Amino acid sequence: MEILRRDLLHRAETDQAARKELDSSHPTRLQWQRVREVDVRNTAFLASVIERVGWPGAGLVGSAAARAAWLIAQHAPAEQRARWLPLLAAAVDPDDDVAVRDHAYLADRVATDTRRPQRWGTQSLCFPGKGCRLYPLEDPASLNTRRQLIGLARLSEADIAAAYPSYASIDAARGVSSASSPAPSSREDRTDDPAG
Repeated sequence: MEILRRDLLHRAETDQAARKELDSSHPTRLQWQRVREVDVRNTAFLASVIERVGWPGAGLVGSAAARAAWLIAQHAPAEQRARWLPLLAAAVDPDDDVAVRDHAYLADRVATDTRRPQRWGTQSLCFPGKGCRLYPLEDPASLNTRRQLIGLARLSEADIAAAYPSYASIDAARGVSSASSPAPSSREDRTDDPAG
């Protein structure tokens, strides 16, 4: 498992290096192409790992490599994330605060991929010149209580109140009708996880 651990860590480093090359104000198509190429390779690698050994959780590869697997999953296509979420959930040690938070981030991302309210408030949508707002929230009144229980920082009441109330409101902000608008699958219009 040492080789797998090293491979996961290396792939996470490659993921982050590609994202750091993005011009923060105006990323180019070439920069995004490099990110997508890394994501495709990493997704194929993680899929083959999961097929062979199941989810590479901390008990199998150690905490750092398990976090690397989570990062790769965060940047995989929506269908893969949805397929892998239950596997990650089953591998999470409830006493491992980092793994519990990683699960929350992936669960919220899968929820927003499928146009459902997010539970933990980890996913935001940004528009150039308009700032960022949280995707729709499940039970906003108890959001900070849920976040506190898993060690996430409180969100301001202003940020919670400014969250998009529905996916129809996101569609309107994008200038598209709800019927023709799929959930966002690119990372270009989202901010969310602390790792990028």
